[in-house]
Amino acid sequence: MAISVDPPDVSEHLRQKQGYTFTFLSDPNTETIRRYDLLHKAGGPEQHDISRPAEFLVDRSGTVRWENFTEDIRVRPRAEQMLAAARAIQW
Repeated sequence: MAISVDPPDVSEHLRQKQGYTFTFLSDPNTETIRRYDLLHKAGGPEQHDISRPAEFLVDRSGTVRWENFTEDIRVRPRAEQMLAAARAIQW
């Protein structure tokens, strides 16, 4: 799933445009974003608060088993990296 400060309709439009099949959640008040310490104050258009780019692998109990943080939205782990991390976790 993805979590964004964008309103649900904006996220849904992006999801459909890009052909993503996973769920997008809206966090306009940055409650979840702050919980994971991902707030990028004034990092968005017009100095709006946004989330730092991050990826998590979370098990069924809600425990974060792997995480990846970056300051650059263009720097993301490749699918192979995430799959390798998932395989290495003792679930």
